[in-house]
Order: sequence, then structure tokens, then C-alpha cells
Amino acid sequence: MWRIKRAVLMDLLEAARNAYPDEFFALLGGNKREKIIDEIIVVPAEYGRTSTLIKTWLVPFDSRIAGSAHSHPGNYNFPSSADISSFAQFGELHIIMAHPYNLNSTRAFNVKGKGEKVEVVE
Repeated sequence: MWRIKRAVLMDLLEAARNAYPDEFFALLGGNKREKIIDEIIVVPAEYGRTSTLIKTWLVPFDSRIAGSAHSHPGNYNFPSSADISSFAQFGELHIIMAHPYNLNSTRAFNVKGKGEKVEVVE
């Protein structure tokens, strides 16, 4: 089971609220062996209301990249087919935050788009 630091998750939710009504996207950094997320890696992107264009050629090589997080401006917090297609580029754990961007409107998925349990830790 993956774990995420509470401060990291709260920062992601705040970024999603600040980007609304546009989507927000970031990469998740952490210790992949221990399955803990402890940082946010913001990458160059063009944010829109229905999609985000990630400038993948500007994403740094970083062995700590463990997954991604992005927001959906609506209240649907499941991955689209485009989301699932992009998951494999960015690691093992993928978080989707839906409006109103709180713990109850957030879900995590594996690279194939199947639900993944994540423990929030201090």
C-alpha cells in the first residue's frame, strides 16, 4: 500500500482549488521502494478546463518520480481513457482530485486505472 504525507496531499488539494476551473497537474516524488510520497514536482504544462498538455520533454529525469496527481474541474474522480493512457509515462501511483478538492473527492489509481488504497501519514 502506498502512503502519502498529509502536507503533500493538502498542498495538492490547495493547488487544485487555486487552478479551478482549470485542471492542475503535478508529479509525485518519493521513495518508490518504501512506497511513500513526500514531495510534489510541478512540471511545465498548459492547463485548461478539459485537459492539461504536459510538456514531457521538459520533465526532468528524476528517479524519485513515483506517479502523478491531477484535478478534474467537475465532481467525477475516475480516470478517463486519456488519463489511463498517460499513467504509464509517470510512475505507479496516480491521484485524481475532483471538485470540491477535499479528501472525500480524491481517489488514487494504479498504472492500469484500477483503484489503489493510499494511507495518509504525518
